[in-house]
Amino acid sequence: MSNQVWMVTFRIFRKKGNLKPYFEDFQMEVKPGEYLLEAVERIWAFKDRSLTFAHACHHSTCGACGMRVNGKEKLTCITLIKDVVDDDGTVKVEPLRNFPVVSDLVVDMGNLFLNLESVGHHPVISVVEEPYQDGIAAGKGSEADYIRLSDCIECGMCISACPVATTTSTYLGPAALAGAMQASLNPDNGVLKLVDCADGVWRCHSAYECSEVCPSYVEPGRKIMQLRRKVMAERIKSIFRSNN
Repeated sequence: MSNQVWMVTFRIFRKKGNLKPYFEDFQMEVKPGEYLLEAVERIWAFKDRSLTFAHACHHSTCGACGMRVNGKEKLTCITLIKDVVDDDGTVKVEPLRNFPVVSDLVVDMGNLFLNLESVGHHPVISVVEEPYQDGIAAGKGSEADYIRLSDCIECGMCISACPVATTTSTYLGPAALAGAMQASLNPDNGVLKLVDCADGVWRCHSAYECSEVCPSYVEPGRKIMQLRRKVMAERIKSIFRSNN
């Protein structure tokens, strides 16, 4: 393993309470093969214990460490420093966009979870309690029988990258709409009517920025387009039923 060491300036977004936000530079020797989250942890440990950030699993499963790195959404636990250092030896680290900043690099993602709940999104379900159909296996089994419906880790990076979410806080957002696509496999939950609105599937501008930054390859942009087709099909069926 290489013992090469780089001197890198980490330009970190800082915000406490109602004080005006600013950027603070921390210079530190790092190995280029280290992950960015490790550098942030060392800044906290050896430079400034008041720095706040979120993390948990350290292997891209929990989604807690999503941040904007040089203006791009990244899971910092799997982002190598050598891949994000600018030519001037600087890495700019900011919190995710389109969420209220709680402190420094920590944002309030409550609205994301509320929107996911509103569309009936369940990343994991019990096949005993909630047997979905239309391609989702169902049947009897023990309490340990579960199906994982989605690879979404609820990191919020798709919302941060979404240009539409930047313009309005009432948009359901790519994560919730991708969840709605999954929830629509249950034909009786009314989710298609719920998302058939200005702040639902029709607000998306098909930029696909959400799919580009998704660390779990959920492809929310593609799922929103699939959801639109299902909404239109439901509209046509409703017209047909009303005329007969």
